[in-house]
Amino acid sequence: MEVIKQDQVQEKIIIIRNQKVIVDADVAKLYGVETKRINEAVKNNPDKFPDGYLFELNKKEWNSLKSKFSTSIKGGKVKLPTAFTEKGLYMLATILKSQTATETTLAIIETFTKVRELGHVITQMQTLPENSPKQKSLMEHTGDLIADLIVPEDELEVTGTETTYEMNFAIFKIKRTIKKSK
Repeated sequence: MEVIKQDQVQEKIIIIRNQKVIVDADVAKLYGVETKRINEAVKNNPDKFPDGYLFELNKKEWNSLKSKFSTSIKGGKVKLPTAFTEKGLYMLATILKSQTATETTLAIIETFTKVRELGHVITQMQTLPENSPKQKSLMEHTGDLIADLIVPEDELEVTGTETTYEMNFAIFKIKRTIKKSK
């Protein structure tokens, strides 16, 4: 059994209707089941998925996704995909019962939490005076969050007990060193 990592979840999050969502086929891949099993869980538990928990993509949204992600999203679907919001994914976790489901749910929760926190920290950082101690502290925290989301720990270059990574963004550059204790 493969343990789901946060970067695997993060790469499946897309924005549709100004919401961060994961489409049913990608949810199924994360949980290691067929897409129809995810949709059956929703169909069999309609009371657990009120408005705001999921929505069906319209043809225009689906065609746009197929053209943007032609390598990862297959075009042969008859039924339009369902998009799960963060709340819908949490509710789905209460229905699916397996060790894989539990581990996947934990990765999903951690990822959405870090994405939300990253947005909050970046917004907060922009309001502070440049090079202030608080801004520097928030920049450091931003680097940690970004590293957690997009640089899996097992892919970081490690020398002894020290790990270094460097990232350049349009607004700022982050260079962090992580010292691991045994």
